[in-house]
Amino acid sequence: MNITTIKSGSASAKPSSGADIIDWRPEDDAFWEATGKKIAYRNLWISVPSLLCGFAVWGMWGIITVQMLNLGFPFSQAELFSLTAIAGLAGATMRIPASFLIRLAGGRNTIFLTTVMLLAPAIGTGIVLQHKEWPLWAFQLMALWAGVGGGNFASSMSNISSFFPKRLQGTALGLNAGLGNFGVTSMQIIIPLVMTMGLFGAFGGEPMTLVKDSGWIFGKIKAGTPTFIQNAGFAWLLSLVPLSVICWFGMNNLKTVSPNTGGPMAAFLKITWLYTLSFIPAGIGLYLYLPAPSGLGLLNMWLAMPLIIASTLLVMKLTAFGTMKENIASQFVIFRNKHTWAMTLLYIVTFGSFIGFSMALPLSIKVIFGISHVTDAAGVMQHTLNNPNAPSALTYAWIGPFVGALIRPVGGWIADKVGGSIVTQIISAVMVLASASVGYVMLLAYGSATPEQYFLVFMLLFVLLFAASGIGNGSTFRTIGVIFDRTQAGPVLGWTSAVAAYGAFIAPVVIGAQIKAATPELAMYGFAVFYALCLVLNWWFYLRTNAYVKNP
Repeated sequence: MNITTIKSGSASAKPSSGADIIDWRPEDDAFWEATGKKIAYRNLWISVPSLLCGFAVWGMWGIITVQMLNLGFPFSQAELFSLTAIAGLAGATMRIPASFLIRLAGGRNTIFLTTVMLLAPAIGTGIVLQHKEWPLWAFQLMALWAGVGGGNFASSMSNISSFFPKRLQGTALGLNAGLGNFGVTSMQIIIPLVMTMGLFGAFGGEPMTLVKDSGWIFGKIKAGTPTFIQNAGFAWLLSLVPLSVICWFGMNNLKTVSPNTGGPMAAFLKITWLYTLSFIPAGIGLYLYLPAPSGLGLLNMWLAMPLIIASTLLVMKLTAFGTMKENIASQFVIFRNKHTWAMTLLYIVTFGSFIGFSMALPLSIKVIFGISHVTDAAGVMQHTLNNPNAPSALTYAWIGPFVGALIRPVGGWIADKVGGSIVTQIISAVMVLASASVGYVMLLAYGSATPEQYFLVFMLLFVLLFAASGIGNGSTFRTIGVIFDRTQAGPVLGWTSAVAAYGAFIAPVVIGAQIKAATPELAMYGFAVFYALCLVLNWWFYLRTNAYVKNP
């Protein structure tokens, strides 16, 4: 094992890229300027593309389901929404153990292995998408496996948090998360592009033929066009393989944060063990939640989620062993702090909204604006007639996540200057108004034979929602950095991001259910009420005169 000690203020003591660093003091200005800054930023710039690929693999089912509908896969709209929701739930659940991985296994070890793990769902998804005749459960299994990419965010943020001084937490975490979030946008642009070409020749399989119009960033693709939908998974091999090598040779483990990782194989076993355990409650919870034939349909979403979260934590606690057991127990102390729960709710407002809407928006555009909603002879509204003037979901869905990711570092920078909670308060108010307005536009579009007339306003309001949620992501990170000390900030960042990631499950389920009930506007009205309640919570905890922690 390559271990390097860095002396405070020494410009010459520079560890090799793969070193374990046993002395790390970013709050020491001399240390930071002489050596720490270069190491921290190197780890950040390697972390960003790895996180980007994690987001891409996790979120790809939001785009894949649209193309499955265009290719005539034999599944209902509700079943396609379930694939997106399953990926969202799995990613959120895997963030729970990922919240604790850095302390248990080290940053370099964790980011390397979790990047390598993305190869499995990428390859598996490419295989199942070549078989339209395969049962729904095969696609659901791949959606579940894609959750590995969602889990990576918690460990990535916890890792980067440890490298930077408190005064730069908002900026550093905003850069990592914001640029990493471009994985959603990149996926929404790259997947439609690679599906237009035989990217891997004879090794990539045969194309399928579109039965409905599709699209990409430059416009519509007509029905009858050959389409390589399997490239939605296979394309990520081109980036994941070199990235895995760069992670191993370019990143560091901080022994001040991860003192008992053991050797690389011991660290890899811990990561694999905890990730494997997280699949068990997620799988059981989904089986109890999903309707037949995929599951038993015994639980609704609001029972399934708490059950999965609680059982994941319990399994981790009961099955940990050796030093891992002690480390997990020491990190569970965050659950006794009321600020952990307050920040969890506030982070749902920001990141939960970002990832939830990213997952649900493409299929929502397809279903709401791709259909002419007309009244039949009996006076009953029908939602089955194809709309020839429909905007392509694959042409426009990327814009909102792009804006949200692009502006996220700006939110962190502003929060560093003026305070995190005041920024969170402002964006929460904006999201209340924008969400309610989107709901009203949905109401108009879903009752119209020409819904495309409402599409521009719909997209502008959603872009506003994404922008506000992106700014809020940076501001909540800043608040966590102020409230918690360095030993707790990482696990709290991981935990809050884990729970907020369930937005990727909630939004597709809620919006899909309300579309099925012909009342899509109620989903957005419900989100607006939640944002309003969290606005009050943020004021009470951090902005009122006698706030628990005044910030600012």
